[in-house]
Amino acid sequence: MRNALAALLTCLFALSCSDSTGSSSSADLVVYCSLDQDLSEGILNDFEQRTGLKIETQFDVERNKTVGLVNRIITEAKNNPRADVYWNNEIAHTLRLKNEGLTSAYKSPSAQGIPASFIDPEGHWTGFAARARVILYRTDRKGPVPNKLDDFLDPAYAAGGAMAQPLTGTTLTNATALSLIRGNQQMLDWFEQAEKAGLSFGSGNADVMRRTCNGDFLWCFTDTDDAAKAIAAGNPVAVRYLEQGDGSLGAMLIPNSISILNSGKNQGAAKQFVDYVLSVEVERRLAFSVSQQIPLHEGVAMPEGVAVPGTDYQVMDVDWAAVAGAISDRATAFQEAFVK
Repeated sequence: MRNALAALLTCLFALSCSDSTGSSSSADLVVYCSLDQDLSEGILNDFEQRTGLKIETQFDVERNKTVGLVNRIITEAKNNPRADVYWNNEIAHTLRLKNEGLTSAYKSPSAQGIPASFIDPEGHWTGFAARARVILYRTDRKGPVPNKLDDFLDPAYAAGGAMAQPLTGTTLTNATALSLIRGNQQMLDWFEQAEKAGLSFGSGNADVMRRTCNGDFLWCFTDTDDAAKAIAAGNPVAVRYLEQGDGSLGAMLIPNSISILNSGKNQGAAKQFVDYVLSVEVERRLAFSVSQQIPLHEGVAMPEGVAVPGTDYQVMDVDWAAVAGAISDRATAFQEAFVK
């Protein structure tokens, strides 16, 4: 009986040292990651093999679109901070964590060669491996395909097209940036006019991509990673970049971002991990993955046929700090407009 009781107490103590996912606290590094697991897990495993450090990883789920892990980090910071590093598949919510005072400054030597516009001047975050917002259109069907955002308001274009509701992910980030340029009410009016013109709205970028591949739409507004998957699968589709030419906004480029959390217990390991993830090697690896993410380091090799930002197409100038400051309010306003 004594042995059984001792074993039970030992088991209960071990459970009390574990988080809600059942993982042990013995890891050298805790990483929260919003990039799709099939893209990021191999990179995490390789880092473990090279350094001998053990990583505990919490991946985001598709339906949360980044917000889930960000809210978890904010909640845990008050009572039970766990994560050392946050690897985000976009950028605005990473800045939100900085604004909440939850990140540490670290200027990684691996960030050399990444444009300054994708690096926090104070070192709290760095962008890498981006996606562009693009039109994916069918090449086997006739019909007008947009060149500009306001083409979405023309029934001739809108009736054949679709985009995700601007409630989460890169669509929300894109819509927030546009609202800062056009005005909040003007952007809400834009969505209302687009819907009246016949534009369809889906649950996400992958959803409208799949439906375009299935023939439901002539075109959709999505990201280059979803477009790359559609092309690789052999669908008769191609990509077009919006807002090109003199006086145009340019296509929005949304990077992954990485930051060290100031409540983390493993700052040294966190810096090692950030250095690795920001390396040219990892950017090249993500460029040649199924998602074909766009390297921000200068001169990184890219798959044949992938357009180079700033060379092959014009890129939108974005005030990321302003986007981060506005995104929560914009999310609420879009939610009220779309979820009725």
